[in-house]
Amino acid sequence: MNVSPGSRHLRSWVALTVLVGTITLISGPSYAAPSDPKPADGTPLEQIHSQLDGLYREAEVATEAYDGANEKATEQSKRLTSLQSDLARAKGRADALHGLAGAAARAQYRGDYFSSAGLQLLLSDHPENALADAARADRTRATLQLIYENQKSASTELDRQTEAAAKNLSDLKKSLADKAGAKEKIQNKIADAERIEAGLKAEQVNGLAQLEKQKADDAKSKWPGSGSNGAPADKGGTGNGPSGGGPAVSGSAGQAVSFAMAQIGKPYGWGDTGPSSYDCSGLTSVAWAHAGHPIPRTSQAQWQGLRRVSLSSAQPGDLIIYFSDATHVGMYIGGGQIVHAPRPGRTITTAPAASMPILGVVRPGG
Repeated sequence: MNVSPGSRHLRSWVALTVLVGTITLISGPSYAAPSDPKPADGTPLEQIHSQLDGLYREAEVATEAYDGANEKATEQSKRLTSLQSDLARAKGRADALHGLAGAAARAQYRGDYFSSAGLQLLLSDHPENALADAARADRTRATLQLIYENQKSASTELDRQTEAAAKNLSDLKKSLADKAGAKEKIQNKIADAERIEAGLKAEQVNGLAQLEKQKADDAKSKWPGSGSNGAPADKGGTGNGPSGGGPAVSGSAGQAVSFAMAQIGKPYGWGDTGPSSYDCSGLTSVAWAHAGHPIPRTSQAQWQGLRRVSLSSAQPGDLIIYFSDATHVGMYIGGGQIVHAPRPGRTITTAPAASMPILGVVRPGG
């Protein structure tokens, strides 16, 4: 009885090997010719500010998509490596059983007694017991039946492993394509914003800086609560807090806040998680990991995966999630302030917690 695992396994194996090889050959995105978003002379500062905000906002949305796709691709790559190892073992076992079946069939044809010792050595978790196990096995017919059953099982397992690896590879290719598309969008939006800024006159630059300061001052009064500047009374320890005059922050929240504050002045870098630059969720995720409480990488995953608390009960160390699509995050530090990585071209800084549309508050660390 000579049972072949089928040529389909060889075809699947070859096809999968070729597909895996193509991952390293996926080309980067092609870039379209940039548009000319430069505002015309006499454009009101509010309009220029709004245009710049819009471009950087779109770049940040794309950054979240990039970070998410990158996380998926990393996990899928690890899974694919594991699946390839499983697949190699399954193929090796199927090949060995195929050879053993051939040997058994030839022995049967010659009328020889075919010992099951070879099969036991192949299948046993304890090879040192193989000869003793073989002595208890039936003669040729039972041995051939056992080989057939194990060969069939190995063939089924090889099919399953091949299918799982191919599916994971397909998912990985999609994540890499999503990542490349998001990267192209980020770079195009940032390039558009930089062209606008490069074309501004000195008085326009100064005017935009004053406009941003005015908006920040206005945002302070929007923070709900009973603090002197409209901020809620912070809960925690006593003493000098990170925002100056607020409560001290103890425990893991204090460690996270201290880490985030120590990054002030470092540049925003889309997709970055330090140590020299961060994007918004890169800063918050690394700060809480430093405090011993790893949290999801992206602001959207942080919003979905962490415990939500009311805005009025926000404490230092909590994360404030912004915009309806949860694409920005800052760490609350008390006194109605956050520390965050704002956008490309800026550095990590503190800002009024109500300076952007708030979606909600989440609390890492339990």
